Amino acid sequence: MGILNYSTSIPVNRSISEIQGKLVAHGARAIMVNYNNDQVAESLSFIVPGKEGELPFRLPANIKAVETIMRRDRLPGYTREGQAARVAWRILKDWIEAQMAIIEAEMVSIEEVFLPYLLANDNQTLFQVMKNRGFLLPPGRGE
Repeated sequence: MGILNYSTSIPVNRSISEIQGKLVAHGARAIMVNYNNDQVAESLSFIVPGKEGELPFRLPANIKAVETIMRRDRLPGYTREGQAARVAWRILKDWIEAQMAIIEAEMVSIEEVFLPYLLANDNQTLFQVMKNRGFLLPPGRGE
């Protein structure tokens, strides 16, 4: 069994458009697609209004990781140009749909779901900041 959506033929732009639609439906005020030097969409940044003001987030589409798994498992289509990007963005679209479902059920807030992707210092996500700290909170926090 391969990773989710490994055989998708849905273009990256369609998956991104569907993600944008879900985010807008849940209050996103601004959305930007970030591209790498090869003009491949690598992440999506967006702003959501929160109780404490506007919150900026960046969701990565880790295409290299998907490509590594597809090659390792020799999944059908793993050598097709752009297949890892199509798969990565489709997985991200499905994940966002699932997250929006638990938000709609009022099981969690949008801030809870996307907290690791909150942009913090130096254009890093909160996850990246915490990883660099060995997942330790600053002194006097979390007690």
